[in-house]
Amino acid sequence: MSNSTNACTDSSVKLHIEFLDRIFAGYADIDFSVRLWDGTVWGETARPQFTLVLNHPGALRKMFAAMSELSFGEAFVNDDFDVEGNLFSVFRVADFLLAREYSLTEKVRLGKMLASIPATVVSRSGRPAAGLRGALHSQERDRHAVTYHYDVSNDFYSLWLDRSMVYSCAYFKSPETDLDTAQSDKLDYICRKLRLRPGDRLLDLGCGWGGLLLHAARNYGVDALGITLSVPQAELARERVRAAGLADHCKIEVCDYRDLDNRQQFDKLVSVGMFEHVGEEQLPVYFERAWRLLCPGGVFLNHGIAASSNFVRKGPSFIDKYVFPDGELVPLHTAVRTAQMAGFEVRDVENLREHYALTLRAWVRRLEDNVEKARNVASDSMYRIWRLYMSGSAHGLDTGRLELHQVLLSKPDCGLSGLPLTRTDWYM
Repeated sequence: MSNSTNACTDSSVKLHIEFLDRIFAGYADIDFSVRLWDGTVWGETARPQFTLVLNHPGALRKMFAAMSELSFGEAFVNDDFDVEGNLFSVFRVADFLLAREYSLTEKVRLGKMLASIPATVVSRSGRPAAGLRGALHSQERDRHAVTYHYDVSNDFYSLWLDRSMVYSCAYFKSPETDLDTAQSDKLDYICRKLRLRPGDRLLDLGCGWGGLLLHAARNYGVDALGITLSVPQAELARERVRAAGLADHCKIEVCDYRDLDNRQQFDKLVSVGMFEHVGEEQLPVYFERAWRLLCPGGVFLNHGIAASSNFVRKGPSFIDKYVFPDGELVPLHTAVRTAQMAGFEVRDVENLREHYALTLRAWVRRLEDNVEKARNVASDSMYRIWRLYMSGSAHGLDTGRLELHQVLLSKPDCGLSGLPLTRTDWYM
């Protein structure tokens, strides 16, 4: 019996080695390795950037049966395989695999090999997919989409965000800048772009845990209203406002931007990291509502992730299923055109994608440093999902597939913008 089992194992190992040889044929300068469940190593190099660890004999079948971003992501989250070493380096290998084109003969051969690999059943209880229902970007569905992502746990987010709990791109004056400083600099940069003044009425669309509101009220003397669809976010933001003694200047409401009273008027508007949830179909509503809420002569800073105009995703999205359901990244020109159609004048556009890549890398490091705490306050599944999605997003920014734009829009008053001729005051 023992010899039969060993023979079966040897046959499976040989099949895996042959499969790996075939799918990585043509990959230049292999600087990683794959370790099978029995300790066998493929692609052994002196200093691998990372080691892909197959945790059971059916792992490759889970990863490659569909050959998609989603199948790779689900296999990682379900612990079919793990990564030792630099997770960021894995994504250039995934790019190679997803971009490679196979002949029909090769597809049949690889399919037969996968079919010969045992369909190992491993029992797990991970994060369920979002499974949203109802009309896309209806208010009820958007509420469920937002809470699916943000209501994970305030304690989970606090493990790896900065001390102000700012969940958006930081602003690095150098790559060595620490995250707390970079986020504080980002908040101040936004306030300077808005040219906030004491007594200004500021509206923050998607205020998160209140970091920007607190910074603007404390340092610029504004009266601010922040809205979010996440109840736990709002509760913690209110606690932080009270603790800072700013309850007379900062209000937090659980509210959809479409439900804001048009009769309210604000001197300045800001949206940081909320734009991605709006959806292309709803962009006219979003910008028209912002236009009505903004006083003549006011400005609106819209900060959000965009997709590169020439990037086309192949296959289903892991992030849409497990991270940001219904999130839509539109090219910059789509957002700008829609804003202009609503009446806004474009005054400044800045792409901060390198800053966001640095931010995501800092978040991943902090998450990895707190792995056991993350598993305790959330779950191993949540830890793996966030580690994967943030690393993959950094890769998307590094390659230019993703961009991060701050677009400053104005609402001229009878043609007068009220803005200075230069940006000098932003950099003083």
